[in-house]
Amino acid sequence: MHVILTHEQADFDAIAALLGASLLDERALPVLPRRLNRNVRAYLNLYGSELPFHEVRDLPNEPIECVTLVDTQSLVTLKGMGKHTKVRVIDHHQPRTDLPADWQVTIERVGACTTLLVEALREHLEPLNAHLATLLLLGIYEDTGSLTYNSTTARDAQAVAYLLEQGASLHLANQFLNPPLSDDQREVYHRLFANAETHEINGQTIVIAKGEATGLVEEVSSIAHKLRDLLDPDGLFLLVKTAEGIRLVARSTTDRINVAKVAALFGGGGHERAAAALIRPSDLETNEDEALEFIYRRLVDALPQLVEPAVTVEQIMSPRPMVLSPETSAQEAAQLMQRYGYEGYPVVKEGKVIGLLTRRAVDRALAHRLNLPASSLMEAGEVVVHPQDPLEVVQRLMAETGWGQIPVVDPESHTVIGIVTRTDLLKALGRNHLAAPSRQNFADRLEAALPPARLALLKLVAQRAHQRRLPVYVVGGFVRDLLLNRPSQDFDIVVEGDAIALARALEREFGGRVTSHSRFGTAKWHIAEIRVSLLKNALHLDESNANDLPEFLDLISARTEFYDYPTALPTVERSSIKLDLHRRDFTINTLALRLDGRHYGDLYDYWGGYADLQRGLIRVLHSLSFVDDPTRMLRAVRFEQRFGFQIEERTLQLMQEARDLLRQVSGDRLRHEIDLILAEENPLPALKRLDDLQLLPAIHPDLHWEPHLAEPMRKVLKDPLEPAWCLPETWGGTPIRRALAYLVWFLPFSTEKSLSLAQRLRLPHHLREGLKIGTSLVPTLKDLPNLTPSQVVARLDGVPLPVIYALYQLYYDTEVAAVLHTYATRWRHIHPATDGHTLRTMGVTPGPSYRRILWTLRAAWLDGQVQSADQERALLEQLLASRTS
Repeated sequence: MHVILTHEQADFDAIAALLGASLLDERALPVLPRRLNRNVRAYLNLYGSELPFHEVRDLPNEPIECVTLVDTQSLVTLKGMGKHTKVRVIDHHQPRTDLPADWQVTIERVGACTTLLVEALREHLEPLNAHLATLLLLGIYEDTGSLTYNSTTARDAQAVAYLLEQGASLHLANQFLNPPLSDDQREVYHRLFANAETHEINGQTIVIAKGEATGLVEEVSSIAHKLRDLLDPDGLFLLVKTAEGIRLVARSTTDRINVAKVAALFGGGGHERAAAALIRPSDLETNEDEALEFIYRRLVDALPQLVEPAVTVEQIMSPRPMVLSPETSAQEAAQLMQRYGYEGYPVVKEGKVIGLLTRRAVDRALAHRLNLPASSLMEAGEVVVHPQDPLEVVQRLMAETGWGQIPVVDPESHTVIGIVTRTDLLKALGRNHLAAPSRQNFADRLEAALPPARLALLKLVAQRAHQRRLPVYVVGGFVRDLLLNRPSQDFDIVVEGDAIALARALEREFGGRVTSHSRFGTAKWHIAEIRVSLLKNALHLDESNANDLPEFLDLISARTEFYDYPTALPTVERSSIKLDLHRRDFTINTLALRLDGRHYGDLYDYWGGYADLQRGLIRVLHSLSFVDDPTRMLRAVRFEQRFGFQIEERTLQLMQEARDLLRQVSGDRLRHEIDLILAEENPLPALKRLDDLQLLPAIHPDLHWEPHLAEPMRKVLKDPLEPAWCLPETWGGTPIRRALAYLVWFLPFSTEKSLSLAQRLRLPHHLREGLKIGTSLVPTLKDLPNLTPSQVVARLDGVPLPVIYALYQLYYDTEVAAVLHTYATRWRHIHPATDGHTLRTMGVTPGPSYRRILWTLRAAWLDGQVQSADQERALLEQLLASRTS
């Protein structure tokens, strides 16, 4: 009999390796160990009936001629074994030094033992069903951290690709790799957390926790996983006293802590990043009661020799850097940069670092002919490191802040003693860690957010771009809202290359029509007329999904922009995605999701936008952002209020310095930004915030926001418009709610001021005329309740209905509002049956008399003097008789 065995407390790699070995030799019996990790047991409870595993108790009563050990080098004795039993080992751990010479040993350094078996299966070219492929995938993913551990090799990734081709389910893998803790595990988790101690050893943060768990029958590895995620140490060591002995479970997040070497001291083993050992008190030179403390002391004593010292800042910094004062002008800084070639200088005030001045900021200021001081141009912040800090601290600060030069300060005197540049760091790390942006994958979230047809269209464009070796991305607001769990359906596609050529290729292959703008490198692929054929032939979806496809798709070449002077429109050049994102307004809008090839769903975050999203901050990318485009100040407030964020302190300072530039911005651009604010779900806090920041008077000295306007503004923007008024959907081409909002805002001003504001914002002609009429009417409104209906109609006829509705909301719950409401819903509709045709048939010569007669009849109806057709005819005859007498 040939059996396949693995280690106790088996994880997915062990069980998957059992499966892989059995598929390679169908005569061999894969035997489950007595103890399985809880998530493995849960998986087997659901899917074990479809797998070829055997329990020890079910083995035939036959001699065991051959044993294959997978994912372990320790042989468990079974009934039927003897001295003639042959043993073969297939493993990926460090070889043990005491392996018997007659064993056949295959040990290769890959991330997971399962990988070795999958490679062999692939050579046999035998197809796998989805259940088998999924378990094998689980094995590789568990031991490689889903291909993220440093021990992962290209062979592991190739094995995963093969399993995915065979139908392995990523959904199941995610479901079983991170199971919640059981009640018993949770109790041990809290006990270990309470006892956790932090040690700083050779510049690395080590957490050691010890405790008793004699009743725990499940694995400790899940507890270690949760504690590592919570505490985020460089190394984690758990010592847990169980009924079998003391379990050491070790985890590492850095190459400088090889936990397999630590576990080997206690008779265990594993990987550099994950290892374990079972220590029986009987093997120790101490009694059972003191065993846990004995092992703890031995571990603490051993760690300084096993943890490699970190490279420190002091070893790579440049000493005695040049620093600038806050008063240093842009021209002076430019001369220094030209003379010495440095890209950035710390700005120091009274011996304290307050910011970093970069060549980019200086160049942009001088391009705008602004000789501003360093304090206005610098990236503000006290971002520093100490000489003994490890390089990981510098790397983290550069990633979080975007600073390419980090000042080094003496921890006692706090004076600047050196500087570390990005180049210094890259050289020390030995490879380009910082060349790529922060990466996380949000493919699952993207796929959940879009309807099937729209998602298929996105993938189709990405596939065609990938064939042309063009990186493509969705960027900006779509990505921001996706990560805030408020996804939209609208997106633009940014192409790192020629977007117009890609659009033309799509047009040639699938039809539709392309319009383009060569100056900006943009194209619009119109697909409204081909949606049905596109769904059937390219997207392979039913035509019932047609409404989920847009009428067109925008494709935009990645570009950068240069401004010749403040408030100017930009000059555009094609560039990389990184520079394309850098031209955007705020960090939260610089996020991009890549779509092509293996990068599908990867988040590109060069400027710390994801961190600012999590912290709820609105932050500009550089100190001249508002100089380049002052309307960004209005946008900052809009985003701040929409998301409940805060404008970051430095950004707020830059806004205050640049707000006077709003006077130079065209009215059309300002009105566009205000229109967007009025279209927000709740625009009122944004209008108040604009006023508090003095941005409204910067646009026009008379422009401000009054709190008493909040309620009428809310009503015209958000409440249902009263149907009895029969207001149109648009007024002169302006959406009616937006028109009403401007009327409510500006009608309380004098005629002169309201028209001046309307002119500044370039409001449409019909709105300007409405304001002119409405503001001249305001002083007389208080008299309306004392007038007869006909006098009210005489005064209000000719006033545009939206103007009257706005005044009605401004005077709501007053007698004036009641009169306006009655006029709009009743009186303006009252007219006599007599009209000009009637008068002509009665022999009345056309002329001014028509108007006088018809008005007299209408006034009589309005004032109750005429209440029937007979009374109207009598009054008409009387009027005609008086004309002839």
